[in-house]
Amino acid sequence: MKKVKDMIINFVNGFCMALADSVPGVSGGTIAFLLGFYDNFIGSLDNLFRGNKEEKKSALKYLIKLGIGWIVGFTISIAILADIFEVQIYNVSSLFLGFIIFAIPIVIYEEKETLKGKWKEMLFVLLGIAVVVAISLINPASGTGIDVSMQGLKFGLIIYVFIAAMIAITAMVLPGISGSTLLLIFGLYLPIIGALKELMHMNFSYLPVVLIFILGVITGIVLCVRLIRKALEKYRAQTVYCIIGLMLGSLYSIVMGPTTLDVPKDPMSFATFSILFFLIGGVVILGLQGLKVLMTRNQEKNDLKVKEND
Repeated sequence: MKKVKDMIINFVNGFCMALADSVPGVSGGTIAFLLGFYDNFIGSLDNLFRGNKEEKKSALKYLIKLGIGWIVGFTISIAILADIFEVQIYNVSSLFLGFIIFAIPIVIYEEKETLKGKWKEMLFVLLGIAVVVAISLINPASGTGIDVSMQGLKFGLIIYVFIAAMIAITAMVLPGISGSTLLLIFGLYLPIIGALKELMHMNFSYLPVVLIFILGVITGIVLCVRLIRKALEKYRAQTVYCIIGLMLGSLYSIVMGPTTLDVPKDPMSFATFSILFFLIGGVVILGLQGLKVLMTRNQEKNDLKVKEND
């Protein structure tokens, strides 16, 4: 019974991460942070590549359970997002703003003991904001309608997709800015989402760019996970403040997101902002936090029963 429950929890965790990873806004790492399994997730990724035999085996089992939920969630998202994202960009962007603004206080609350008395480290908030805004201002591919089919692949584009995937997966793993937001800034979000959907429909002319993207993702994981794990272990307060800065900076990226579409639109304004979708985003984040509290209480009850039986 415990194994089944563990599988269900990990499936839900992976599913929720995938929904976040597939849309610009909150990263899957942020969802893992909110649901309380982020350290385990990062530790398992690191152990998979650098742990001993037992650590690798344990990490693989955990990540497979998490990965099943992630694949299901991501597949569902891809099937829907490719059709509605560009048409409903302002409503979707309002939803993402709700995700982030409601998530920031929860991150602060969850890490209150870590941040307590560390006011000087708040400079790292400014660093996080500056990183995201700088990337947004560079905006190398805004509105260029990048062709990622086999016919459109050139050497420069191959390198560009590979590096963008490395950067995006780092953001997806790190709580804060969404990797999908970075892909949106780089002008690759809709092309990659479209390529994945075409591949799902057996259009293999998009297979090369998907493979290049996957290689970039794997490389990014190998390079960034150990760094993130060590930063959280040795400089947790600074890292958390930087994460908050990344989240604040991503608000600017989302507002400017419509300018990166194949056919650029105006940045989001008060006139195009949807309070309804913003509040829906907030409800989702609060619901995830409630789910975490519920799971924590159930785990504490189970641990108490085990102790009583012993």
